[in-house]
Amino acid sequence: MFERKTLIITGGTGSFGNAVLQRFLNTGVKEIRIFSRDEKKQDDMRKLYNNSKIKFHIGDVRDYESIENAMVGVDYVFHAAALKQVPSCEFFPIQAVKTNVLGAENVIRAAIANNAKKLIFLSTDKAVYPINAMGMSKAFMGKVKIAYSRQQPENGTVLCGTRYRNVMAYRGFCYSSFCRTN
Repeated sequence: MFERKTLIITGGTGSFGNAVLQRFLNTGVKEIRIFSRDEKKQDDMRKLYNNSKIKFHIGDVRDYESIENAMVGVDYVFHAAALKQVPSCEFFPIQAVKTNVLGAENVIRAAIANNAKKLIFLSTDKAVYPINAMGMSKAFMGKVKIAYSRQQPENGTVLCGTRYRNVMAYRGFCYSSFCRTN
């Protein structure tokens, strides 16, 4: 399925991005694009992996042009860019909306504009009956994903999502059997 395909991982310098990168790096994937705002982490990854399949794109999902430009020629999108820390989202809820909701919409629009085959969203168990700003913003992201998927033609970009639970002492999302798919 991924043979000779181009992948992009938004928030690609995070925990999930590194896991996806390691999973696909030694396969027949043509190219893996790491899209993030974090220039230092991108440089660290560039040195660590030293692999010509990996292409790095500095940008922010809040900036449509930056994600749209990085998405040209992409087949599969893993959308992991998000504000994930509950306290940060509680103190700065508008920032959570800008990144987790409006940023997600930018990723959707860019994927559709570039005819990506599939866009996989990462969400959280906190989006189910949310009680905090982070969960609410991720739940709203899910609503945006559903609204756009209803508008897609049968042969259009497939929008799908998965929810992960937190694991103690883990910075990001889990990849275990505890994870639920949506």
